[in-house]
Amino acid sequence: MMKIFLSSALFFGMYEFATPSITDVRSLYQKAATKENDCKNVIELLAPYNEENNPLLAGYKAGATMMMAKYVFNPISKLSYFNQGKKMLEKAIYADEKNIELRFLRYALQTNIPFFLGYNNDLTTDKSFLINSIPQIKDEGLKEFIFPYLKKSGNLSETEKQKLK
Repeated sequence: MMKIFLSSALFFGMYEFATPSITDVRSLYQKAATKENDCKNVIELLAPYNEENNPLLAGYKAGATMMMAKYVFNPISKLSYFNQGKKMLEKAIYADEKNIELRFLRYALQTNIPFFLGYNNDLTTDKSFLINSIPQIKDEGLKEFIFPYLKKSGNLSETEKQKLK
């Protein structure tokens, strides 16, 4: 009887801590931009991850944390969520500077936050990095995540648009 209990505990324990699929994380993250509950779910789902054990998932958690600012009323809380997420995202990128998806998350966030927050120093370098990296992306889901955003962003020159074709 004890053997069955221990096996069940081990199985369910492993299931509880299984790394979520990046496809599911991307999908939930996109929903988080419009639904507070989904935003909270991303943060909760990715709570165990940080820049040391999984920089990419930590980056998504950071982005969702920044997004939480739009769901709170108190200006101090808004700034707190923003600053906390920004700090987490920068740590994740520092841990994995060449990660295209992390750089995309930062680019997308920086193009969507108010200019007065001053978090826009990396727009040009991230955009250039992304444009030059797209041909190297093997993950079709990631391409479908990044490519349309860049094209719709309105931040591309004609030369940059030609590089994306």
